Amino acid sequence: MRAFFRIHPRPSFLFLLLTHGLLSTGHLHAQQNLPSSAEPPPTHRGQLVYEAQCAVCHNGGDARALTLPALQGMSADAISYALTNGVMAAQGQALSVQERAAVIEYLASTSANDDWLAGNLCSPSNSQVELSPAAIVPSGADQQFSRNFSAAQSGLQMADLPHLELAWALGLPGVSGLRSAPAVAGTTLFYPAGATQKVLALDSATGCVKWAYDAGATLRSSATLGVPQENSDIWPLIVTDEQARVHAINAETGEGLWLVSGEVDEGVATRLTAAPLLHEDRVIIAVSSSGVTTGANPLHECCHGRGALIMLDVRTGDTLWRYYTMPPAEYTGAINSAGARMRGPSGAPIWGSPTLDTARGFIYVTTGENTSLPATVTSNAIIALDFETGEQQWLFQAIANDVWNTGCSGAVPGPNCPDPTESILKDWDFGSAAVLVTLPDGSERLLAGQKSGHLWALDPDDGSVIWQQRIGEGGVLGGNHWGIAVDGESVFMPINDPHFASLTDDMINAGVYAFDIIDGEPLWEYRASPDCGNGRSERIASCHEKYGFSAMPLVIDGALVAANIDGRIFIFHGETGAILFEYDTAREFDTINGAQARGGSIDSHSVATGAGMLFVGSGYERFRQQTGNVLLAFRVKVD
Repeated sequence: MRAFFRIHPRPSFLFLLLTHGLLSTGHLHAQQNLPSSAEPPPTHRGQLVYEAQCAVCHNGGDARALTLPALQGMSADAISYALTNGVMAAQGQALSVQERAAVIEYLASTSANDDWLAGNLCSPSNSQVELSPAAIVPSGADQQFSRNFSAAQSGLQMADLPHLELAWALGLPGVSGLRSAPAVAGTTLFYPAGATQKVLALDSATGCVKWAYDAGATLRSSATLGVPQENSDIWPLIVTDEQARVHAINAETGEGLWLVSGEVDEGVATRLTAAPLLHEDRVIIAVSSSGVTTGANPLHECCHGRGALIMLDVRTGDTLWRYYTMPPAEYTGAINSAGARMRGPSGAPIWGSPTLDTARGFIYVTTGENTSLPATVTSNAIIALDFETGEQQWLFQAIANDVWNTGCSGAVPGPNCPDPTESILKDWDFGSAAVLVTLPDGSERLLAGQKSGHLWALDPDDGSVIWQQRIGEGGVLGGNHWGIAVDGESVFMPINDPHFASLTDDMINAGVYAFDIIDGEPLWEYRASPDCGNGRSERIASCHEKYGFSAMPLVIDGALVAANIDGRIFIFHGETGAILFEYDTAREFDTINGAQARGGSIDSHSVATGAGMLFVGSGYERFRQQTGNVLLAFRVKVD
């Protein structure tokens, strides 16, 4: 057995509080000494802080904010980082050290040990990781991010897909949601296991652990596997974490190769959401820093944070060039109604993975909205950059003047929300990669879905529009979230328009839609509807309202795999839209490692394929969806 557990050198936040006298061990064991039922326990000080400072968003005021149960599934270190250096830093600054300590103690779950790993190690005869370039299956299927997996890549044919069965389920302790796709090579699954802070090399057939790498922070991006460079026999595996760090790991042994920060502006909370792109000796990292969350704090000097693209050397992690979607934010002279000075521009994060065009020497990226004034032309845009230098080649802005942050979420806009006369206030991001497609006649299309509900087809030479389609109303939680997929002739677009109380069934466009790549003509559609019978209304939060398709889809041998935020997996015939397979993951599972596990919403990048199997991470804690903590593997039934 070759396993590598790297111990993160930073002491836990709770340990620091204990050693500095801010907490006592009695606090940590208070749950073991509860008063009798006749004497109700005193209210935890951290609960008082939560109710006074946090509940307004986390109890339903902001759809993006994690629910209380999701927060209580996080570790103390993760909550501490969020409040001090991460996406909640502006809110954390409003708390005293004692208040932060109390709310962290109140919220944080008990840290899980590694017993769930130790009891699921592969046997010595099955611990070897076998690698070959022909066996690598990347999360995008190719460098054009088509999400179009051939039968050879996936190990599955369309005829197999109606006959899938669950092969194994892996429970991930201390996790409330899953967002990443694995890289698959041969019979090994390289999986960033979220809040466990572990990157796992799993045997695809059994789910046993070949090695585990401790990242020291929650994992965020999907995994990307490269090939050895000249004069090297090391296979680099690249992942990112919630602290905006890029990890390079030896895929054969699980040993760390290098670790670098993806922070682009000192002191600004940075996020790395997209799967890294590997090409030859280069690693391309998209930066999704925007300040969108900090805008909810009235006293925050809103806003700073900007999108960027970083080119790294795969051997060393050294930075070769950086592209920024705008200059650094500066004070504009404006003051909000709470008395805070305003900064800008900010935003235009790059949420989706870069797309490579080797013929033109371009990298294509997509961006989100601005988060503070002034608006920039780089927001809600598709941008072509020179691969060697990072210089902009062309820019297409789909929707201009969209300046929005979470201060705009409530019924009454907060002080950091722009005036409606200065912004359309839509939050109409591009949240996913653009897809470069070459048609049989040699013509090309650059395709991208948007949260407005638009599907765009551009000329990759200059970014001019060839055609467009729009489905639904779009919005903060609507439209196309995490991506599209193609099969060479058709493009498939999931839509996640929620069913709010003010809407009727005929106004809801949640579903999956197919269009002809050449001219954008509609081919077929599947309009989703709620499935809340048989106890599902108890298992899925807001079952009657949330039944859209948000997760990034994929194509396997001409069949479309799409997952619903209510926990259902669908496989459609790509030509007709007929349903070939349906499976409900929103339930409890018996797991191969003995950990308690249940499925929930399926979102983000949680669906993958390879080694003759389909892999799905079920459970998603954001946008008030249904939490869960299980990785599921499906194979073809054996008679």
